[in-house]
Amino acid sequence: MSSAPAFKRLPRAVREQQMLDAAVKVFSRRGFHHASMDEIAEYAGISKPMVYAYLGTKEELFVACLHREGTRMMQAIAGAAAPDLPADVRLWRGLRAFFGFVGAHRDGWAVLYRQARGEQPFAGELATMRTRLVEVVAEMLDHALRAEGHEVGAVDLEVVAYALVGATESLADWLADRPEADPEKTATRMMNVAWLGAAQLLHGVTWRPPE
Repeated sequence: MSSAPAFKRLPRAVREQQMLDAAVKVFSRRGFHHASMDEIAEYAGISKPMVYAYLGTKEELFVACLHREGTRMMQAIAGAAAPDLPADVRLWRGLRAFFGFVGAHRDGWAVLYRQARGEQPFAGELATMRTRLVEVVAEMLDHALRAEGHEVGAVDLEVVAYALVGATESLADWLADRPEADPEKTATRMMNVAWLGAAQLLHGVTWRPPE
């Protein structure tokens, strides 16, 4: 009798998600360079040739992880922040969904924010996702400003959106390292920082340097 391990037949989509779950876990802990396809296959409970057959090389597998985690994050935010909500509620729900994603997918956040940003060509993939997130925040701010009868130039909107996204990412990284931290309370803290400043902007209040 053969001693080769027997693998339960599963639908391809289910099997791929198992592989991605395992890969995200290993990449988040080892980093891209030190992660091995052997360990990923072991976590997934399959053979290494099957990983290659389904998802390609290690580089292609890492990109697939980025796409899945990034898509999950953007879908969570978009699903929570409906465009017909008041500006503050929309921002709050978007932040709550974002920090909820980080709290529920800490390994996924580690892959997105820590492992990908310093590695080419993965940094480019991450930059594309980040640009989309900035666009979403800028659109939220523009919508809120117009509702209040104010208009702000595109560059100013972009700068504020980048600042909010950067601060939110930093706080998310803080949350990812603290399993005891509550994602909703973290979202509330970020909302207080973000909205108090945004509310001033909505009412046309700006700071200018002294002459």
